[in-house]
Amino acid sequence: MAGCANVPTGGQVVTGKPAEKAERVDDPYVRLIPVGPQPDWTPTQIVSGFLTASSSFDDGHAVAKEYLSTPNGWEPGLRPYVDVLSSRTVDPHVDQTSANQATVHVTGDQLGTIDSDGQYTAAPKSFEADFQLAKTQQGVWRITDLPGNDKAGLFLTKDDVERAMRTVNLYFFAPDQHTLVPNGVFLPVVDRETLPTQLVQALLSGPTSWLNGAVQSAFPKGTRLRGGTVRIDKDLAIVDLTQEARGGNVERMSAQLSWTLRQLSEIKRWRLQINGETITPDGSDATQSVHAWDGNSPDGQDPDEQVRQTAYVAGTAGFIGTLQGDRAQPVVTGAAGRLSHPAVSPNYQELAGLSHDGAKLFTAAPVAGNPAVRVLLTAHTGGSFTAPSWSRDGSLWTVESTKKASWLWVRRPGKAPVKAGHWGLGGRQVLAFHVARDGVRAAVIVSIDGRPEVQIGRIATAPDGSLDVGSFLPVSSELQNAVDLAWRDYDTLAVLGRAKRDSQTLPYLMPVSGSAITSLGVGALGEPRTIAAAPGSPVLIGTTSSGKDQVCRQRPPVTSYSPWICPTPARDPSYAH
Repeated sequence: MAGCANVPTGGQVVTGKPAEKAERVDDPYVRLIPVGPQPDWTPTQIVSGFLTASSSFDDGHAVAKEYLSTPNGWEPGLRPYVDVLSSRTVDPHVDQTSANQATVHVTGDQLGTIDSDGQYTAAPKSFEADFQLAKTQQGVWRITDLPGNDKAGLFLTKDDVERAMRTVNLYFFAPDQHTLVPNGVFLPVVDRETLPTQLVQALLSGPTSWLNGAVQSAFPKGTRLRGGTVRIDKDLAIVDLTQEARGGNVERMSAQLSWTLRQLSEIKRWRLQINGETITPDGSDATQSVHAWDGNSPDGQDPDEQVRQTAYVAGTAGFIGTLQGDRAQPVVTGAAGRLSHPAVSPNYQELAGLSHDGAKLFTAAPVAGNPAVRVLLTAHTGGSFTAPSWSRDGSLWTVESTKKASWLWVRRPGKAPVKAGHWGLGGRQVLAFHVARDGVRAAVIVSIDGRPEVQIGRIATAPDGSLDVGSFLPVSSELQNAVDLAWRDYDTLAVLGRAKRDSQTLPYLMPVSGSAITSLGVGALGEPRTIAAAPGSPVLIGTTSSGKDQVCRQRPPVTSYSPWICPTPARDPSYAH
């Protein structure tokens, strides 16, 4: 009976689908029936009752407004600013300055905030707020002044948000105008019937502040829902847009709507209309499946592309090979075969890797036999590079890092490597950097006060090609010590780290929504150092045990929790994607 969503204890919500779960956005939820103020209630009871009632989004917070001296002066609406608290305590020691006036002190531990666009941002800190109350002419206590900079905001606990809100994905286009990028937001659940309308209205409003400038929407400015609602006929949704939509690309608008609506289990088909007229994408039926437009997947996979990706490892005998079953089949030999952290480009034509001390970044081509090797970058004294990361457009990324500073390097296809014009982690040590398959999001492990932390940022590309890589926010605080990470799919990271209960480094699935992490099983993993993942492919771990390098996988490979086996003498596994 619990709600589907999970509020992170320290992170940003950027996606919707929990890892390894079948829960849906429109699953049943527990509705709170708020109670109005009673005539004999004390100031403390009034504030406590108001906070509880404000977590109900039914009837425009009508019951919560009964606790206020001027109800019409407070309009939080359906998408309010929210302070998310782990818990809240109403101070029993009320400062009652007179017989008719009082101040009630509320304390708690803040986890973060939800902006009016639905964007969650981690902001852990102590929380304190004062509510001003006064007696009315009828002799009952009412709240006269609310705390906070946003007087229309809400103070909700983690449990309140899990019950009353859902994390959902809105989909926008990467700069290539083909690949979709998920933009996770929180939406209040008033009732299941309004969810399709809420989703489409949020999509038409555009990306959140976090992704704004990094993604594009196919919907022309000013496009709205005609009539204000999405009409539902059994499993068919009819999305009727206003006249402004005629200036948009029908195929791209359809892709955004299909991916957004597919999160609702009751909708199987949908129809696009503009000003009441049915619009048909070229080559498509008037009624579209919500599972159409798979070619625009955030994971960048075309329908004809093989599900399983090619895995590469560094062999113990000085070669780089493909992982075939439990054996490493040599592909690259010579100097290139001795590189650490090998990463193969998406077109399988070029190899990148590091020297064993991480101070040099090499490239080699072609990926076969004994290719020519050249030094691409050399780190400053005392510095090293993160394992190279390829994006699907053929760009090569790495972070040069010292204990107190870092620089992001990117080499576009056919060009020399350059530093990013703006790099949001310049004053931090960065231990890992991996670009998502959509090319817009990047996951990092960054040292915060000496503690490795998993964060996600966004990549914005200016018209002149310059990069702004920043807005990094924590994903989860459940792991005490992150060692390495990889994108499993557009929703989930595979991470090596230690949870609070762990005595050793273990593999976990970490939803980028900040939802609870999931254990990937146990086994004699030795000292795990690197991790590799790809959609539909087994997670791989490079580990050292008794001085020997091994590559471990699960048995069976696609189950979230199963024993690990380490049959391959090799290290540094990676997937080409």
